[in-house]
Parts: sequence; structure tokens; C-alpha cells
Amino acid sequence: MPEFKAEHLSFVSSGTAEADAAMARLTAVYGDVGMENAEVVVALGGDGLMLQTLHKVMPRRIPVFGMNCGSVGFLMNDFSEANLIARLTAAKPTRITPLQMHVIDVNGQHYDALALNEVSLFRTTYQAVKVEIIVDGRTQMPELICDGVLLATPAGSTAYNLSAHGPILPIDSPLLALTPISPFRPRRWRGAILSNHAVVTFRARETEKRPVSAVADNTEIKNVVEVVVRENREHQVTLLFDPGTGLDERVLSEQFRY
Repeated sequence: MPEFKAEHLSFVSSGTAEADAAMARLTAVYGDVGMENAEVVVALGGDGLMLQTLHKVMPRRIPVFGMNCGSVGFLMNDFSEANLIARLTAAKPTRITPLQMHVIDVNGQHYDALALNEVSLFRTTYQAVKVEIIVDGRTQMPELICDGVLLATPAGSTAYNLSAHGPILPIDSPLLALTPISPFRPRRWRGAILSNHAVVTFRARETEKRPVSAVADNTEIKNVVEVVVRENREHQVTLLFDPGTGLDERVLSEQFRY
């Protein structure tokens, strides 16, 4: 990484008292040039703030260094106000390619959104949803009856995907995880691992009786009939980690948790 200068930083806070106080102290020392002028953004909070920040900086590809002022902090570094410039200069970059979600709703309206973690389909009433799954133009599952289904990036494979019993993917693997959420039929299907070049289409059935919403990270579209998901290689984001604590090391460690 290049050597960063204090006058090229910008700070964001999750809004908790702890994070706001930390940001006030850090900006008093380093100043804040604003996100539009920064060479690096320092995010103070948890994983939710990190995802929000990465979406904001994506058009300019500004790297983000997170410091944990939240709970889990899987995407964050340990919090310390000491030696910040030295930590930024020594930091190891991890690049994430997002998924592009294209949605058609029941009214024929089209929507697009990007997801760094996963694209998910969910039931929105007590009724299970029925979804056809098509991969690269070929129907692989005519009907999945479930609470939902998701397609996760390697970075997102340790998030909701893991909670839904999906596989953990190495961070640099050219793969995507396709995982059902509480599948009812076929009951024994546990998902699939796909190439990151795959184009996955979800078609919702009986949508009047079984309404479905589609979510790309924190962007939700309701009453969908078709969702097409593929990698968008024109966009990338960069996370910065202290040496020895990168996302690849964290994902590997997660595979051996018991």
C-alpha cells in the first residue's frame, strides 16, 4: 500500500456513542477531508457500517480500513487510535467483486442493485415460496419450495450464507454459493457451488399467493417475479486489514470453528 498522509483521510461512524466519540478524537488529530476527497476512509463501527461504506465508495474505489466499535466485526480491524498512519501504510488489501441483481416485479418494473455479501429471495407472508432456479439458461431446479434462497460471494459466504448452512468459500476463489433457506421440497437439497461466471435466474411462482422480495445486501425490492444475478466485474471494493489478520486468514479460521 502507498504511504498515506493524515490530510488525506476521512472518517465515518456507525452513530453509537462509542464510535462517535472515537471519530471526534481521531478527526481532532488527523482532520477529515470528506469522503469525496479522501485517499482512504476509516470506518468506526461494525460490519453493517462497513458494508454501507463500501457501497458509498464503490464508484471511486477508495479503500476502507475498518476499526471495530461494534459487536462481531468480522470485516473490521481491532480498534486502536495509536499509529494509524503506520497501520494504513502496512495494511493488506482485499478486493471484493460484487454481484449485480436485476429484478422484474409483478408490475413489469425493472430494478438493479449491487451486493457485496449476497442476493437473497425471501417469502413475505406465511406461505412458503416456489422458485425455479436457472443456471446459464438451463433449468437446474424446476421448483424449490422454501422460505428463501440466496447466492453469496466468497466474502459473504461467512455471513447469512453460513447461518443458512451454506459452504464457506475461500476469499480468492472464483466461486459463488447457492444456498436454500429452510427448504421444504426437495427436502434434502443443500445447495450448490457455482462458478463466478455463472448467471443465475430465479423465477417466482404463484406470486399472488406467495409474494417474494429480493434483497441485495440492504436494498430490498418487493413483489418480484424474476431475479437475474451475475458478477459485476466493472465494480470492485478494497478492504484494508492489519498484516496477518486479512479476510483470507479469517475465512480460513472460520472453517475450523467448532
